[in-house]
Amino acid sequence: MTLPQPLAPLHDLMLNLRWSWHPGAVELFESIDPAGWAASGGDPFAMLSSMRPGQLAELAGDEDFLARLDAVLADLRAYTSQPRWYQSGAAGVVAGLPNAIAYFSPEYGITAVLPQYSGGLGILAGDHLKSASDLGVPVIGVGLLYRHGYFTQSLSADGWQTERYPADDPNGLPLTLLRTGDGEPVHVSVALAGGKLLTAQVWLAQVGRVPLLLLDSYVEENELALHEVTDRLYGGGSEHRLRQELLLGIGGVRAVRAFCAITGHREPEVFHTNEGHAGFLGLERIREYVATGLDFDEALELCRAGTVFTTHTPVPAGIDRFPRDLVERYFTAAAAASALPLDRVLALGAETYPGGDPHVFNMAVMGMRLAQRVNGVSALHGQVSREMFAGLWPGFDTSEVPIGSITNGVHAPTWVAREISELGDSATAASADAARLWKIRRQLRARLVAETRRRLRESWRQRGASGAELTWIDGVLDENVLTIGFARRVPSYKRLTLMLNDPQRLSGLLLDPDRPIQIVIAGKAHPADEGGKRLIQQMVRFADSEAVRRRIVFLPDYDMALAHHLVQGCDVWLNNPLRPLEACGTSGMKVALNGGLNVSVRDGWWDEWFDGANGWEIPTADGVADPVRRDDLEASALYELLGKSVAPLFYEVGADGVPAGWVEMIRHTLRSLGPLVQADRMVGDYVTHLYAPAAESSRALAARSFQAVRELAAWKERVRRAWPAVRIEHVEAEGAEPSLGAVLNVRVTVALGALTASDVLVEVAFGRPGEDDEILEPSYVTLTADAPPAPDGPPGAPSALTRFSGAVELGRPGPFGYTARVLPMHPLLASRAELGLVTYPDAPAGMTNGDLR
Repeated sequence: MTLPQPLAPLHDLMLNLRWSWHPGAVELFESIDPAGWAASGGDPFAMLSSMRPGQLAELAGDEDFLARLDAVLADLRAYTSQPRWYQSGAAGVVAGLPNAIAYFSPEYGITAVLPQYSGGLGILAGDHLKSASDLGVPVIGVGLLYRHGYFTQSLSADGWQTERYPADDPNGLPLTLLRTGDGEPVHVSVALAGGKLLTAQVWLAQVGRVPLLLLDSYVEENELALHEVTDRLYGGGSEHRLRQELLLGIGGVRAVRAFCAITGHREPEVFHTNEGHAGFLGLERIREYVATGLDFDEALELCRAGTVFTTHTPVPAGIDRFPRDLVERYFTAAAAASALPLDRVLALGAETYPGGDPHVFNMAVMGMRLAQRVNGVSALHGQVSREMFAGLWPGFDTSEVPIGSITNGVHAPTWVAREISELGDSATAASADAARLWKIRRQLRARLVAETRRRLRESWRQRGASGAELTWIDGVLDENVLTIGFARRVPSYKRLTLMLNDPQRLSGLLLDPDRPIQIVIAGKAHPADEGGKRLIQQMVRFADSEAVRRRIVFLPDYDMALAHHLVQGCDVWLNNPLRPLEACGTSGMKVALNGGLNVSVRDGWWDEWFDGANGWEIPTADGVADPVRRDDLEASALYELLGKSVAPLFYEVGADGVPAGWVEMIRHTLRSLGPLVQADRMVGDYVTHLYAPAAESSRALAARSFQAVRELAAWKERVRRAWPAVRIEHVEAEGAEPSLGAVLNVRVTVALGALTASDVLVEVAFGRPGEDDEILEPSYVTLTADAPPAPDGPPGAPSALTRFSGAVELGRPGPFGYTARVLPMHPLLASRAELGLVTYPDAPAGMTNGDLR
């Protein structure tokens, strides 16, 4: 795009995507041509490209506009250069801050102008980068550039989802090609099966202070079939997906190295794998370490220390699993063999737990084995993940599985309406005058109604209707009616059609003469998900029926632009997944920040932060095994809740026209959820609890020219070899009868084989016994070794028995059980379960955790 010289600074402004969440920049672009801005969907490149030369020349002579342009650019320069939280506040309270963090994700939802996302994972990744930028966290984002994005959704005449994949030209997107100092495009290559080489160029999207590197396989060096590797998001079969993930992981690390070498950006000390799709980055890092002289085990330890893995799925079906023989073909290439032995690579993704499939390579399992720190995305999801992957740590209680949680958040400047943000932060907004709050909520609802009518008319025209048939759309929705939003991907567990369980009851709520509700629905099914498409068709057919079509609407092509209108304009956000299958869910967070209320099943983040007054809980029938009956019960509870609690409060209006009870719930929502649901809190948690500890672990292992990691790897190998000989020979205890505060003196005699007392941790696990003699919610007390025995043989020979002893104080009266156990222990382990090794006493028949006393 060629602009007159006075307007050249617009290039700099457009190429930094901070404009998409900065009100001053958005207002500047909108002022250029309000109609063109609206027609472009808020895309400055598209708007300026459509303007006539005379219009641009006139703008170039507008001194007032140029002054405002200078002011917005000055604000951007200050934003990108001045110290922020990471450089000032965090540095004073968080030890071991990493120089930089590389964040890998298969998709990013930064702005609708850059359609590189399908749903929640991408939106979360985009919000992560934006908040990292706002806080000054030195993140480098890494992803793929999909020429066809995800897909554009429309509906057929009978309501069936259809897909289109319009191509995007990177030259028309807010991207620049990464080039070397002499101007040549940077290329990275990845070895494939059969001696092929996959090459990619690297596009740079600047997200505030954060560079986002997007790899693109459409280069001349690739044969035609390999051009298509980055054709579309989540497309193609297994081999196509495997190639994408090899490029993202291995090629992504190489792109980071090239970027840092060219720009001088500090090299990342921590690598964050956002879901298993990017897991191969760990293999590339191992290869790098091997090239410095480390062996595979030593390189693996260093890789693990500096890697964070975030899992986002609560269901096994959501994990990428490749045929084992397919992965084997790709890692028998000569380029990989020396540094990455095939058996070691395959072992990383092997499902070695009960019920695992020996014929698949599991990307999430590999991600966990390559990362010392693993987290889910809500407290409940962390618990679900510990149960789901407990087989990787046999012998450990589920609560000890080393998977934590950091609850997701949303980037407030992106998602909060201007009218709300002008009130101040969430606490200040909550204190605003009731009439003003209610006026803003009505304005946002009216805006949603107008946008819904526009999109609905466009959808019906795509379905083949003529303008004369669509006059009824002018009466769709009412800006004074309680408005409910429901929008998300459409897998079966999210239960799009739960509200249709009893169509007659739903119709009664929609058409209630005194307290009606109206519902705006959106969502995409994966192109290969026929079941999801049938759910959409069922919903569309109901919404098409003449009796209710003015009160319930399905809008196709759910994207960030539509999401803005929905989360800002809805009074209520409805979420009714099958508990506990929602990992987090963040749309309801965005609604809360805009003064909307949530009506949701206690799943994901809502299970964690619902307090009884900031929305409503849909009662669940968790113990009901029959899915049809469960849906019946939960749908009935939903109808009851909407009809008898939600709608009456909304319509209980005082003489001033304000529903005082409803506004009070808005105030409480803003106060209670405002500080919690923001991505600034989330990114701060990652820095404090994962990034900084990972950097410190990595530095500790690299100490003394990698001597520390060599010692740790050798120790782990020695322990693994010796562990089969570790036995608990005898457990004895003496003390008072079980009562609160009673003390039990425990002595445990252990045969350590070739190990020493300093290699192990001996504990007593104790607590209330369950029906099957298991210990419920065990507590642990560490025992200390008595005087070490004298060696009775040559070095390395099995040692004499070692006795450990200690006192256990009972925390509750009544029956209790206890057992002893032995675990490996080393100061550089991140958790006691890290090696997956534990020894209990031989238990009598029927005992699961040793003798109970």
